[in-house]
Amino acid sequence: MADLTDLEKQSLEEIQHPALPEGSTIYGGTKVFPDYQAENGETYFTLVHGIAHESSVSFVAILQATRALRKGFESAIYFYGPGSLNCLATRGFPTTGNSAFPGEHNINNSLGTFIQEGGKVYCCRFGLSLHGAREEDLIEGVIPTHPLDVQDALIHYARKGAIINSTYMF
Repeated sequence: MADLTDLEKQSLEEIQHPALPEGSTIYGGTKVFPDYQAENGETYFTLVHGIAHESSVSFVAILQATRALRKGFESAIYFYGPGSLNCLATRGFPTTGNSAFPGEHNINNSLGTFIQEGGKVYCCRFGLSLHGAREEDLIEGVIPTHPLDVQDALIHYARKGAIINSTYMF
């Protein structure tokens, strides 16, 4: 341990750290709302405008869309703007596919699972182009889309009565 000043030691000793041992329960487990399942023909649509690994927004949106898919909803995710970078299969260091840090491929793996389980993933070509990303570097099964499709996809899913989850990170 580093040499500490008297005030640093005093600060550390004021409150026991950690106050609770690992595994302690500090939050209740009551789920307030019912565990809804899809009714016949219901749709769940997610828009993602968040950069991979810059926050949890993109990853959580994928997990939510997957959960909706598993509840029986027709589920689709549309990545646009910087969110398009989430769809790249070229992630990795020192070579693609290698994780430079734990979780580097969480998004890739989760999108692969989502697609394999029947979800649709759309990716805006203009979003890719803004960041110099190439269409041929998309994760297998990701559907490239025209920039004008963002609005029309939203209209399409709204007219279907979809539950729409729109995430935005700037």
